[in-house]
Amino acid sequence: MRLTAAKPRDAEPLAAILADWKDETRWLPDLHSREEDAGFLARLIDTTDVIVLRNWRGARGFLARDDQVVHALYIARQTRGQGHGRRLLDAAKAQSARLTLWTFQANTRARAFYAREGFVEVEETDGAGNDEKLPDVRLEWHRSGA
Repeated sequence: MRLTAAKPRDAEPLAAILADWKDETRWLPDLHSREEDAGFLARLIDTTDVIVLRNWRGARGFLARDDQVVHALYIARQTRGQGHGRRLLDAAKAQSARLTLWTFQANTRARAFYAREGFVEVEETDGAGNDEKLPDVRLEWHRSGA
């Protein structure tokens, strides 16, 4: 597996990874089509730093970051649990002394992952500010000594 910068042609494969996660997440409302997800990923690739995890089959995961804000981190189902999320997050940590991100309160797997990676939960909301209207939580990570 290697990490590379995303190219415009990556929008659809990355959207498929996102859509697959949404499909398997029963508590998440289905608000966007796969085509809308591809448009969202195209905008992320155009406006943020998107790192893609690849193997010989293609994209297996990605992280989108704008300076200190992580907008997305998704790993393909068959590739999860093998340390690749940590690898993407470590690449982002190497570029910034501080990172912040949001996840849904119901996403206990993500919350546990981020806690293991040194993130601290700093704010919870009732979800009024997100499209899904689901309670969410903001997490922060600071490099030691920063």
